[in-house]
Amino acid sequence: MIGIDYTPAYEQGGGIGRYVRELVAALALLDSQSPYRLFVAGARRHQLPPAPGENFTWKPTPLTPRWLARLWHRARLPIPIEVITGRVQLFHATDFVLPPTFPQTRTLLTVHDLSFVCVPETASPSLKAYLDAVVPRSVRRADHILADSQATRDDLITFYNTPPEKISVLLSGVDARFQPVVDSQVLMTIRSRYRIGSAPYIFSIGTVQPRKNYGRLIQALAQLRQAGSDIHLVIAGGHGWLEDPIYDSIRQHDMESFVHFIGFADEADLPGLYSAAACFAFPSLYEGFGLPVLEAMACGTPVVTSNVSSLPEVAGDAALMVDPYDVEALADSLHRLIYDETLRQRLISLGRQRVRRFTWQAAAAQLQQTYTRLLEE
Repeated sequence: MIGIDYTPAYEQGGGIGRYVRELVAALALLDSQSPYRLFVAGARRHQLPPAPGENFTWKPTPLTPRWLARLWHRARLPIPIEVITGRVQLFHATDFVLPPTFPQTRTLLTVHDLSFVCVPETASPSLKAYLDAVVPRSVRRADHILADSQATRDDLITFYNTPPEKISVLLSGVDARFQPVVDSQVLMTIRSRYRIGSAPYIFSIGTVQPRKNYGRLIQALAQLRQAGSDIHLVIAGGHGWLEDPIYDSIRQHDMESFVHFIGFADEADLPGLYSAAACFAFPSLYEGFGLPVLEAMACGTPVVTSNVSSLPEVAGDAALMVDPYDVEALADSLHRLIYDETLRQRLISLGRQRVRRFTWQAAAAQLQQTYTRLLEE
């Protein structure tokens, strides 16, 4: 019996939520025999979806993640997760933090990134304080750790002195629904749904917070428009933290009419939003993996991204890469992606080849092997 924390998939629209949803769905297709229990905190907020397979059982609790954090990690009450899930042989914590377990329960922890350590100025102070206290403790307790990339694995070794043999890299995949959308009516409908208008646009996605580097992306947009480009910027993602400087940048550069925050986009609409874009920009200051880079490539959209953290190992030679702090380099790369048709076609072709290396089926197979190994040790 294996327990999996499904809470991020239940609570979060993108990012880690999408990672957990896709990974569990692929696991269910791969393994229809082993019994799994899916733990969900705060389960009264909305209805649980159908279980991903007949061998998967929901184990919800009305206690919210915030309350469980208070009980488990602030008050340090050793109430084992098995009180909710029932007895399990292994528990997989999918979102940085390992709850208390029975001593005999094997534990697996996924650490997506160490952005709160590597770029601390971009983190919410309260969240950083919490993660600084809880994540190192969880890493030490876990029997094994999954990192989203080699970059995150290296960070765990560097900053937490984690034994290298304790960490495996589990790469994300790209769902088959991410492919070019060529139906002009579908693309027009999506533009209308999100009030984007008909102008060409640069697309970016992610929570509105400093790590996504939207402020410099807006400055690059302003440079493009001052040089005569009739281009807009569309940003999909929910509200985050430390947002005010981002909005200040829009006002400072008179970009109010050209920057469109569309909030969380429905997952079914993402292929169309990528496909309709002139290019995709992902100039993050740090990423544990950077799945949107691959999703854009799968949709045939050329990409510019940062040359830091995990992004070079994700993008390979199929994207333009820039120093995320260099606004002029970012603006120049965007201009090239929009107007250099030879470059565009070369990167589109390389991107489609690159994406084939990343599948959720392969990720689920590796996850199942990790479960088996831990249970046999």
